[in-house]
Amino acid sequence: MNIVLLEPFIVGSHASWSRQYAAFSRHHVEILGLEGKYWKWRMHGGAVSLARQFIERDLRPDLLLASDMLDLTTFLALTRRQTGVIPCALYCHENQLSYPWSPDDADPGLQRDAHYCFINYTSALTADRVFFNSDYHRKDFLAELPNFLKTFPDHRGLETVGEIAQKCHTLSLGLDLNRLAAWQPSSEDVSCGGKVPIILWNHRWEYDKNPDDFFRALFVLQQRGIDFKLVVLGESYQKQPAIFAEARQRLDGQILHWGYADDYADYVHWLWLADILPVTSIHDFFGISVVEAVYCGCFPLLPERLAYPEHLERNLFPGCYYQNFDDLVAKLATLCLAQQANDVSSMRDAVSRYDWSAMAPRYDHEFDQMALRLSG
Repeated sequence: MNIVLLEPFIVGSHASWSRQYAAFSRHHVEILGLEGKYWKWRMHGGAVSLARQFIERDLRPDLLLASDMLDLTTFLALTRRQTGVIPCALYCHENQLSYPWSPDDADPGLQRDAHYCFINYTSALTADRVFFNSDYHRKDFLAELPNFLKTFPDHRGLETVGEIAQKCHTLSLGLDLNRLAAWQPSSEDVSCGGKVPIILWNHRWEYDKNPDDFFRALFVLQQRGIDFKLVVLGESYQKQPAIFAEARQRLDGQILHWGYADDYADYVHWLWLADILPVTSIHDFFGISVVEAVYCGCFPLLPERLAYPEHLERNLFPGCYYQNFDDLVAKLATLCLAQQANDVSSMRDAVSRYDWSAMAPRYDHEFDQMALRLSG
């Protein structure tokens, strides 16, 4: 089967997902994409640019696979002569209805934020099938949609929520986890009883990852005289939460690495050496950084929310979850003081199901069945 994958935001996880599915699928997957910058403009104008590419190349795929960053209705309108009968799937990495807005963004205050949500809504309404990267994400989107539509004065289309729900499915994110194993160090170099534990941050340096609670917990450990080392990874931006500057100064004696790892091998190296991953995020539709760290042997401390219970079931891994900030600090202190290394092999097995070796056949099957049903 020939699939055209439409991604107007080729960068980061969107780029990895697109290219890796194309590489691991048994189908022929051709990517039409745009550089991953100016995300708002990509949601507005990306459909026009990709439609022109599609028409100029006279593509005739068996299925269209679009990401949530695409204004699918505009794309299909501009390509209607070629795409009128082609089945179309929408894959949602995130959605703008429940994505928390940065306090530095002027659009919400100026009431200019609704259009991005509306693009997600009409794209979901237009697509034949809508896939979400986690069950949490699917439920969250469908729960937020009626509230969003109720903000309009009339003809709100609330009946469309049920129509969209019927074609929504969960199709977990595929990850190239097996690639991480290539940098796995020898057993004597990784977590072992008696060494100073290494605490890891490997998320974006943004407010929705809640770095304030993460570093506040470390400040408490420091005040109590609990020994630990710190590795801070993840992408940072020109404007970042002030807590990062404060933490770098206050925790200077504990820091082994601070900042984005330009080389992927360096990033993975630190994942394998780290011991504990306290997660404080207030937003995560999937949690790639968490899954990668767990796969590399990091013991996670997770809030019982978002998509995390899908990765590690609460009843199977109760020790991974905390209830509030004080509970996080208590469990983090216990892990740091433990003389014996934690066995995380069962956790690694649990998240291994997201590797493309397992996920690509699932994707292929879903799209096979979709094309078969809709073309018949």
